[in-house]
Amino acid sequence: MALHIEKVKGLTEAESKKLAQLLEVYNYHYMKNEEKAHYYDGHISLSEVNLGIALPRLFRGLEIGCTWGRKCVDVLASHSMFDGFVNTAGEPNELLDEICRKNNLIAEYNKATIDELKFGCTFATFSADEELKCKIRLHSPKTAAALWNGEKNRIDCGMAIIDTVSDEKDRDRFQPSVINLYTDDTIIVLRRNDTGWTAERHPHKMGRPLMVAFVWNATSDKPFGSSRIKEPIRRLIQGYVRTLANATIALEFATSPQKYMMGASDEQFDAIVGDKFKQYVGSILVATNNPETGEKPTFGQLQQGHIAPHVEMLRSLATQFSAATGLTVADTGVVNDANPTSSEAIIAQSQTLILMAEQLNASNGDTLRTIAQMALAIAKRVTLDELDEEDLSVIPHFKNPAMPSVASTADAAIKVATSRPAFADTDTFLEMIGFSQADIRRIKAQEQRVRGSKLLAEEFADEDITE
Repeated sequence: MALHIEKVKGLTEAESKKLAQLLEVYNYHYMKNEEKAHYYDGHISLSEVNLGIALPRLFRGLEIGCTWGRKCVDVLASHSMFDGFVNTAGEPNELLDEICRKNNLIAEYNKATIDELKFGCTFATFSADEELKCKIRLHSPKTAAALWNGEKNRIDCGMAIIDTVSDEKDRDRFQPSVINLYTDDTIIVLRRNDTGWTAERHPHKMGRPLMVAFVWNATSDKPFGSSRIKEPIRRLIQGYVRTLANATIALEFATSPQKYMMGASDEQFDAIVGDKFKQYVGSILVATNNPETGEKPTFGQLQQGHIAPHVEMLRSLATQFSAATGLTVADTGVVNDANPTSSEAIIAQSQTLILMAEQLNASNGDTLRTIAQMALAIAKRVTLDELDEEDLSVIPHFKNPAMPSVASTADAAIKVATSRPAFADTDTFLEMIGFSQADIRRIKAQEQRVRGSKLLAEEFADEDITE
């Protein structure tokens, strides 16, 4: 869905130029993003992968499912578990917690991480809101675009489609009617009506666009990162689909091997050709000598094809895919002699992925910290420079990307509590032994009620003794 906006009433010449650049960027990357989404969804047809040698044209309609593209993204995304914000003292910020809760930010982060890894980046935008304090929306590159300012090392300006398509069935014919343009001092709402596009201005004092980006694997020449489903990964996925298609066809031939009969009479030939399947499944095949030649019919079977070479090729592709993505071979679903058999071996083979998850958390942690500060500034109607020390000290908290077992984490927590007894009274201790935040709040509330009941009981006991 290419975007074309001819002219917008109310935009300055500089703003019109920025909008044109943003539309050019959006349209340039649109088809590339569609291809990445295509591979993520696993919709790869045989016509895309056929080399024209082994796969006949009549098998073009054969569909082979492939989840490698989705695995490449989802497995890494599942290791990045954002758990809310705390300040440097470990205490929550009540206003920020309220903003996160009302914007459902933790759940939205999970979706944003998938888009970030799928396309290379995803965008967060802000706007003032009386009910939400600050409205935070997340946009994939399929609905947003931005220009990078290398001098300031941040987004220079950006745009986001606000009225996205309501259902996937309408995607190809959908045309947006509301687009937000984000500049250093204004959110410009572009609305399409019967006469064209008009601009509605909402100034702000943030001093930067109310738009930030989550970026995966950014480089100096690609500040908005690169996708996990990049070109070499797509070629490996194509190889998997092609090999599995060849294996499927080979298995069909192996299941019904070619047979032959030499020296048959015309009647026998007609009977065999008339019902080949019956002749194949029949347990007894009877034939008499050819009356014309006197030749005794001979029956034979051609050597069956083997799928072993296809299986070996799948294992080779799975190993290459594992090396290129950091996933374990087991994640590809291909049985391999190199698959680990113990928990220690599984963790060792997952080290590359865990390091990638830590890199993802570090990058996204910086972005989340910026999001928290901008959200607090909007909610308090101040600039970033006017935030107090408590607001500036807010940091995101992530769960351990290694995802250790509860038993090993609890054991480590108990060992720490042995040398530092006060640690056992902290929320962190309860988290490490497996309790969720909801459980921790219930535990603390019930402990407080128990302490209160004991105090009341002691007080009444003292009164009885006095009397």
